[in-house]
Amino acid sequence: MIKNFQRNIFRFLVLIFAQVLIFNNMEISGFINPYVYILFILLLPFETPPAVILIWGFALGFSIDIFTETIGMHTASTVFIAFLRPSILSIFAPREGYEKGTNPRISYYGLTWFIKYSFVLVLAHHIMLFYIEMFSIHDFFSTFLRVILSAIFTITLMTISQYFIFRK
Repeated sequence: MIKNFQRNIFRFLVLIFAQVLIFNNMEISGFINPYVYILFILLLPFETPPAVILIWGFALGFSIDIFTETIGMHTASTVFIAFLRPSILSIFAPREGYEKGTNPRISYYGLTWFIKYSFVLVLAHHIMLFYIEMFSIHDFFSTFLRVILSAIFTITLMTISQYFIFRK
């Protein structure tokens, strides 16, 4: 358990600094912004209690908000997906349930499962984040295009990271 906690703290810090120093400086044609830091919430172990997931989500979003001066936008978005995560996991659960001691990764449940699971949560995060940022329905369709393109790019980066970092 202590080893798991240390691993989560390390992943938390690495993803925050990667987001702040690398991915926040990436903007492709004004429409695509990768938000890879939410991979932390997606990869928490299945046994993590929902209250702990919400606390991690708050800490993660608040940390990004501090570095980017976005006044709670990331906090609201990450707490939202932390709230949705247990429900989404139960929707995509295999018939026999999740094996004890496994994590939501490609190496355990396959590429298709991971893409479906991550797409729902990443899309929810991006919808919340971009519409809070716009705080208007005026540019609804252009914002929705940003949501879709950024979600696809974010999921692609997260999937690639799964193959490089978490090998069997």
